[in-house]
Amino acid sequence: MKRTVVFIHGAWVTPACWDDFVGYFVARGYRCIAPAWPGKDRSVKEIRADPTPLRGLGVGEIVDHYARIIEALPDPPILVGHSFGALFVQILLDHGLGSAGVAIDSAPPNGVFPLEWTAFRSLWSVLFTPLGWRRVVRWSFERFRYAFVHTLAPAEQRAAYDKHVTPETGRIFFQDAIAWLRRGGPTRVNFRNPERAPLLLIAGSADRIVPARINRRNYGKYVGSGARTDFREFPGRSHWIIAQPGWEEVAEHVASWLESTVDNRQA
Repeated sequence: MKRTVVFIHGAWVTPACWDDFVGYFVARGYRCIAPAWPGKDRSVKEIRADPTPLRGLGVGEIVDHYARIIEALPDPPILVGHSFGALFVQILLDHGLGSAGVAIDSAPPNGVFPLEWTAFRSLWSVLFTPLGWRRVVRWSFERFRYAFVHTLAPAEQRAAYDKHVTPETGRIFFQDAIAWLRRGGPTRVNFRNPERAPLLLIAGSADRIVPARINRRNYGKYVGSGARTDFREFPGRSHWIIAQPGWEEVAEHVASWLESTVDNRQA
């Protein structure tokens, strides 16, 4: 048995977004867990019917939730996150948690300039919600289609929305959107931390909500840190890179990187 992998999902979805990856890594001998954010440990139908547990949930609370899960494991796990989950991976690694991390289509940490037109267009309905940082926000199919799955066939777009998309806490979007304007805050990462575990950043060239340019800026912040940091961009992939057709190529790259980077033998 190889090491444990903790999969961390992003906004608007539940751990079900990792089903393909979990099956892939289990077949390769890893122990896999995909814990939900607080309030997301329910079915999509239940969350849509009653999203109130998500109200006011912030980055700090979610990171602390995963820190407790990781600290309870017998050995430091590998952390794999997508979107906001990838931001959480970067924060957790900086805090000394995890033996390695993979950040796929990561929301930008504090200090990474986040503004791109397609990113703004993807989230303007959230960011212009009155008192949105206090509220639970919802996403229309049209907004999800533009931001996440525009490279997929129409039937696949609709199926992904119906299966995966939930309401979300508005607070995290405001915390991340203004992070670059200040020092510190819950999305802060010490990019120069030389003790940080190895990190792989992955981007999709067709991603609209976190364009590859943002991921490249994120990667550039780590240059010179002394801690291993690698970057890979996959052409033609949308933000749904972990579940769209061709996800296997991404999973294979992650597995190969881990096997060349991390000692996978049990202690």
